[in-house]
Amino acid sequence: MPQTYTCLHYHLVFSTKHRLPTITPELQPRLWEYLGGGVRGLGGIPLQIGGVEDHVHLLVTLRQEPALKDVVRDLKAGSSGWVHDTFPDARDFWWQSGYGAFTVSHSKTGRVRAYIERQAAHHKKMSFQDELRGLLRKHGIDFDETYLWD
Repeated sequence: MPQTYTCLHYHLVFSTKHRLPTITPELQPRLWEYLGGGVRGLGGIPLQIGGVEDHVHLLVTLRQEPALKDVVRDLKAGSSGWVHDTFPDARDFWWQSGYGAFTVSHSKTGRVRAYIERQAAHHKKMSFQDELRGLLRKHGIDFDETYLWD
């Protein structure tokens, strides 16, 4: 085959440092917009971005390069800096060091998009900790609870 074809959809999840509720209602729409611009700036396509006060979910389509770890690093670093520059009162806003990244088949992007849209209602019934444990189990990822939360 003379060309390379990829369709790389990812469901990314990362939380605020210590899961503090620092993503305020005023910050949310602007932060989601900034993250979408960051994805586009890295050559990707943001399909859905949302979350609640202590974490964010992104459904994105990415190229093979840059590497996923570099995309997430750049999104988190860039958005933290932007929040501190734009919202001086958000001194306590930081992202936690790790993240979850789950591949999504093209046929399931609609389902993941709807899941992200329903985050506010979803988290009236389930904590972020339980949600992340469920995502890890659903994707067959072994984890040690000792190292899951810092």
